[in-house]
Amino acid sequence: MTRERTHTWSDPRILARAAGELDGIEFLNQISGGELPLPPVSSTTGIMPVEAGDGWAVFEMEPAEWHFNPIGSVHGGILSTIADSALGCAVQTRLPAGTGYTSLDLTIKFTRAANLDSDLLRCRGDVVTMGRRTATAEATIVDAKGRTVAHAMATCLLFPIPPDSTTSQLAQKDGTTS
Repeated sequence: MTRERTHTWSDPRILARAAGELDGIEFLNQISGGELPLPPVSSTTGIMPVEAGDGWAVFEMEPAEWHFNPIGSVHGGILSTIADSALGCAVQTRLPAGTGYTSLDLTIKFTRAANLDSDLLRCRGDVVTMGRRTATAEATIVDAKGRTVAHAMATCLLFPIPPDSTTSQLAQKDGTTS
């Protein structure tokens, strides 16, 4: 049996431009509502944004064989990715237009193996603190039976996004202009 995957994604400049122009909650709601495309990472990982509100964000993924580590469970890096997505986007819901973030640190504790029997994994991130330069958030990943698979904390660095900086950097990389 041959196992293979193919995937497609939208131009990341669309999201980069919108991220600089919209406040965080509006940006995430436009992605969830289909007004903006999914980020490329959703195509490669299967991690999907589900919903977001003031100070929180939820992501889901269905475990698949291509998520597995050598011992047959979902790789810790994939679980870290869903946690990082929920943590960062929870912070993003509180950011005004023109403000970005990046993860400064991520601490995750794995409490149970995730595999095909786990069914849908759901991760909710919640803001704990918001400062002028940093924010912290916490998240929990649960399986379809509500059992905790992992819990995580992150600190995010907050910074201004200069107008058109991200889109011009992407254009320089691929030789196009915006």
